[in-house]
Amino acid sequence: MGVVRRRTVITALGGTVAAAAATGTAQAEQTASVAAAKREAGPYEAKIKALLGRMTVEEKLGQLQQMSWTGDTGPGGGQTDQAEKAARTGRLGSVLNIYGAKSTNELQRLAVEESRLGIPLLFGLDVIHGFWTTFPIPLAQASSFDPAVTEQDAEVSAAEARSNGVRWTFSPMMDVTHEPRWGRIAEGSGEDPYLAAAFAAAKTRGYQGDGTHLDSDTRLAACAKHFVAYGGAEGGRDYNTVDTSEAHLRNHYLPPFKAALDAGVATVMASFNTVSGVPAHGNRHTLTDILKDEWGFDGFVVSDYTGVQELIVHGFAADGADAGRLALNAGVDMEMVSTNLADHGRQLLRSGRITARRLDDAVSRILRLKFRLGLFDNPYADEDAAVTEPTKQTRAAARATAARSMVLLKNDKDALPLRPGIGSIAVVGPFADSNDLQGTWSGPGAGKFPAVTLLAGVKAAAPQAKVTSVAGVNADGTDTSGIKDAVAAAQAADLTVVVVGEPPAMSGEASARSDITLPGAQEDLVTAIAATGKPFVVVLVNGRPLTIGSWLDAAPAVLEAWHPGMEAGNAIADVLFGAVNPGGKLPVSFPRTVGQIPIHYNHENTGRPYDANNKYTSKYLDLPDGPQFPFGHGLSYTTFTISDPILSTRRVSAGALRKGDTVEVAVTVRNTGERAGDEVVQLYLHDPVASIVQPVRRLRGFRRVSLAPGKSTTVRFRLGAEDLGFWTHDTGGRFELETGDIDIYVGNSSTATARTTLTIG
Repeated sequence: MGVVRRRTVITALGGTVAAAAATGTAQAEQTASVAAAKREAGPYEAKIKALLGRMTVEEKLGQLQQMSWTGDTGPGGGQTDQAEKAARTGRLGSVLNIYGAKSTNELQRLAVEESRLGIPLLFGLDVIHGFWTTFPIPLAQASSFDPAVTEQDAEVSAAEARSNGVRWTFSPMMDVTHEPRWGRIAEGSGEDPYLAAAFAAAKTRGYQGDGTHLDSDTRLAACAKHFVAYGGAEGGRDYNTVDTSEAHLRNHYLPPFKAALDAGVATVMASFNTVSGVPAHGNRHTLTDILKDEWGFDGFVVSDYTGVQELIVHGFAADGADAGRLALNAGVDMEMVSTNLADHGRQLLRSGRITARRLDDAVSRILRLKFRLGLFDNPYADEDAAVTEPTKQTRAAARATAARSMVLLKNDKDALPLRPGIGSIAVVGPFADSNDLQGTWSGPGAGKFPAVTLLAGVKAAAPQAKVTSVAGVNADGTDTSGIKDAVAAAQAADLTVVVVGEPPAMSGEASARSDITLPGAQEDLVTAIAATGKPFVVVLVNGRPLTIGSWLDAAPAVLEAWHPGMEAGNAIADVLFGAVNPGGKLPVSFPRTVGQIPIHYNHENTGRPYDANNKYTSKYLDLPDGPQFPFGHGLSYTTFTISDPILSTRRVSAGALRKGDTVEVAVTVRNTGERAGDEVVQLYLHDPVASIVQPVRRLRGFRRVSLAPGKSTTVRFRLGAEDLGFWTHDTGGRFELETGDIDIYVGNSSTATARTTLTIG
């Protein structure tokens, strides 16, 4: 007989469980009230209030305006002259896409020394995975399953950028997505909200520290983006529509943002998409009801690039004045590039379509961050102390991070690591001798400090070997005439490393692909090398999951290196030759073909789950079930065993969980091979009977452990109410913890089979 489940409701706000008697609306009001009181008691509030009393309406509206600097070619870009004029007149709050101590100081002097009130400017830049020192793309960093990796990236980036006048970065991006066609998957942490939340919090800490010393010369203000549900863009097309239920919004898309807020993130950026018919820039439910009232966010919300203006194109606003009204009233505090609030704000105030109270609230939020960053006391960058290049230490950090982020997808007959003393190696493919490996949004360092090529990395790792290189094909061209030269090089070598993938320009913003196979004739190259019968391995460099063609069966080993950053070649060679034992895991599923998309591990079961022997179940006639490689997959040069999970108790009451009790899950992991290596122990939950159908698996714990041969360790996880419950469809936000059984799986991927059951009574 199946478990009979009685619904037991608890209310949670922003992921923290509260008293069962409280309603979501009441708690939101209480949280907003507490947040307001906290702001009023803050160290800068008297100064902010005094400054507001001296500001004209135009100066207040100016604080809400961000303009773009030279070199930006996007819509409305290149506002250099406008920015200088606005800075002099005190009608500018922020400038993006400017960096360099001398350049920022020159512009800052206009605001501080020539404007009436001398309010300093806030300089922002997309510092996504490096400033001078380029780390692997964020999707690669998520493959490490080690949040310390992304925290180190942010710490290095913050120190380099801050010394060059930048005080604010538009990072981290935490858009959970099931869409590998979407180019911006490269900027996030993949398909799982729990993993994305861990990395969002870590990167926020790396940029900001604990948030109490943002005036430090090594810290930046972070920006959680894009709020919200941008990763659900239909068809994987950038800027596209998103239709989501309240439950899916809260269970899937919002958790990483709440984690960033809990880590103290200073700002939030609105997203380009609609959320169930309402553009995010005009969505009061998400920007105010949830973010500011329910969660008590006291930072400010910045629009995305011309996002306020685009409310007109969405068909949501009638004109510029209407767009400014809708955005400000929804919760946007600063307008990036477009100028609707600056142009129409006074008229909107006079007509009562925006209020002085809301305007002052937005200005206060911006001024508060400027005070926290120390801009009023120290608005200028020290030109003599500016960091101008990567150091030996930061390069070493980038190299270690890149190697730690790589995933060994396949390794038949221990083809990797490459044996020492190999006589000759051919490195072939369009990325064999390419330094175009730093990835999308790679920062100013990519143009000044090219990536180490794999050819150079192999030569350094195997100085005794004869190393040759032939491209064979271009990255995205169809000309196959060069394949014969690559084949000849492979035939003459003891082993061939085939380096294929995507150029960075094929991923990132505005880089959706309808076909995510290897571009151009690269598959032909791999097939031709395989046909030689000589030993070879494949290295993938890419910014998204790819559909790997029939060549996969012929390839003895495949290493997913992603876009590894400036130390790419050295880091890949470290893994190929065994100096580093790969321990990364996939943060996103690899589909077999584009026709499977969306395919992800955290799907619902359906009423007719896959059954190979029953036609009338959920499957394709022409494909095996499941992805090519599942979420959490990744091999090693050694082997591990993970024991069955053991619970501290097999039964726990809902009341105890509501009061903060937890259940411990313990497993023993042992290195059973002959090499030291890393394993990522992963814990998944499944709620088999619920008032809202639950995913077949939900990641709720992971731990990367390093073990010497023959050694073991016990890994312990703690599960609380937030892990065991879920959000419902109630618009006000209701979290439910229900009685019944919860299946707990532990293993080394989302296909883990070791299971135990916890009963909530």
